[in-house]
Amino acid sequence: MLLAAARRFVVVLGIAAAAIVVLSLALGALVGSSADRAISLGLYIAGSIVLVGGFFVGNRGPLRAKGDQPLPLWGFRPVRRATGEEREEAINFSALLIALGFVLIALGVVVDSRFELI
Repeated sequence: MLLAAARRFVVVLGIAAAAIVVLSLALGALVGSSADRAISLGLYIAGSIVLVGGFFVGNRGPLRAKGDQPLPLWGFRPVRRATGEEREEAINFSALLIALGFVLIALGVVVDSRFELI
């Protein structure tokens, strides 16, 4: 079970990193930055955004909106308590996002040519 989870995480990481690298190279070429600098900045920024998103997903409260009603501009909004499954899913998704964010930032450190790791 852990091996399958690790495999899925690596696939998600690979897809995210590849998309970030392509977008970073394109934006870096537009502004005239070097490839390794553009990639490292892209990984830093994306990792930071994913980390913040993981923090907010994990800190959702115990209440959820009742039904598929749109958010009212003012007044009462009916709510219900979140089920155990919904809370567990929020915690798991938060852990995934936080782990992904840390790995993306670590990849940015590895790619960054301004510093030597060893």
